[in-house]
Amino acid sequence: MTDTLGAPPKKGVLWTPEHRVTTAGLLLLVTLVAFEAMGVATAMPTMVAALHGQSLYSWPFTGFLVASVVATVLSGRLGDRKGPVPALLGGLVVFVAGLLVAGSAQDMATLLAGRVLQGLGSGFFLVAYSLLIALTYTDRERPVMYAATAAAWVLPAVVGPFVAGLVTVHFGWRWVFLGLVPFVAVGTAMLVVVARRLPPHVPGERQARASVPAAVATALGIAALSWAAQHPSPLALGYGAAALVVLAVALRKLLPAGTLSGRRGLPTVVASRGLIAAAYASMEAFLPLTMSTVHGYSPSMAGLPLTLTALGWSAGSAVQGRYPDWSRETSLRVGFGLVAFGLVGFLMVSQPWLPGWIAFVVCTIGGAGMGIAMPAISVLLYRYSPESERGFNTSALQLVDWVGSALLIGVGGVLLAALASAEHPGPAVAVLAMITIGIACSGVFLTGRWPEKA
Repeated sequence: MTDTLGAPPKKGVLWTPEHRVTTAGLLLLVTLVAFEAMGVATAMPTMVAALHGQSLYSWPFTGFLVASVVATVLSGRLGDRKGPVPALLGGLVVFVAGLLVAGSAQDMATLLAGRVLQGLGSGFFLVAYSLLIALTYTDRERPVMYAATAAAWVLPAVVGPFVAGLVTVHFGWRWVFLGLVPFVAVGTAMLVVVARRLPPHVPGERQARASVPAAVATALGIAALSWAAQHPSPLALGYGAAALVVLAVALRKLLPAGTLSGRRGLPTVVASRGLIAAAYASMEAFLPLTMSTVHGYSPSMAGLPLTLTALGWSAGSAVQGRYPDWSRETSLRVGFGLVAFGLVGFLMVSQPWLPGWIAFVVCTIGGAGMGIAMPAISVLLYRYSPESERGFNTSALQLVDWVGSALLIGVGGVLLAALASAEHPGPAVAVLAMITIGIACSGVFLTGRWPEKA
């Protein structure tokens, strides 16, 4: 579909006859992927105990992440060569296979295999999902679809852990996986209908090719860094430093040239995703711990600011979707500013002499900033990307999100071990908060420099 910047979007956008099946299928599947993520985190203690795998508790998450990184790169390459359909449908088939394997697991090895399959399927799907939006919706329609996508994440974020807990208690943890299978099948069937309507894909003569060995190195580097952060020791410091070197070398082959130096244009767009995702993910990782240990909140109340983050994110995304003529460059900068404000609140609640309720306010504001910034990044990515390189650039966007988040959460783990403890995390969280504020402010500066034309 041709990107028409000047033409007004059609009324309704998402539910017009040409879009309604695509919209319904994509939103259903995104909701299910979100439910799976929230549900697994909730049910993991129960399933690991049932399979006697407490010593391997983190590996179902690590295996999923490693597989997702590799699949993301492969999906981008496949998307540039064949279009989004093969990776989209193939990824969903692999994801369903992972649900079945994990749901029927009798030991930890089988559970890990299922999680790896789910990671592969999710990685393929998420990149192809973005490519299908770029192919099906025009530049001025995409913000509306991104707003709907954000809303699709809210319900799982709000009720997903609760529903997963009920399912685990009353039906068993296996149904956290198996219960999703028929719904994923319905969403896949919808996208099969959409795929048949798409024009044949014509690959461009020039394409950026991501290196599969570099993707594997990146995945292993992330896993090593995560493990080092979770198990701090002199040995962990050594292999964690080696993993950083491996990541730096590998990412140069997986990202647009100039991303790591913040070059104007497309590299700025990709770098922005890494910066804002890292800053906010690290806050989300350590805020519940801070609320419970520093301010004495119950587990349910300690997690409530993250629910408000999801609501603020959806509201911010909905607002930007209503104004297709907004400058996306300016939107991104405003988003960084709101996130920086939210992170100042994160710094404040790290101190016991300030009230914990501040987190409820600033998480809503910071979430709104994310809801404004993330769609702007996606819109700008496709404006700056040649059609023949959309797959490469989309996979790069997802990669910097994961790598940046893993790195900064790892930094938080190191700070916690070096400066504080899980029982008294205040000093470490304060330092982490100051780092995240600096990152968000650097994003404000970075996004103030654009080429004259996008």
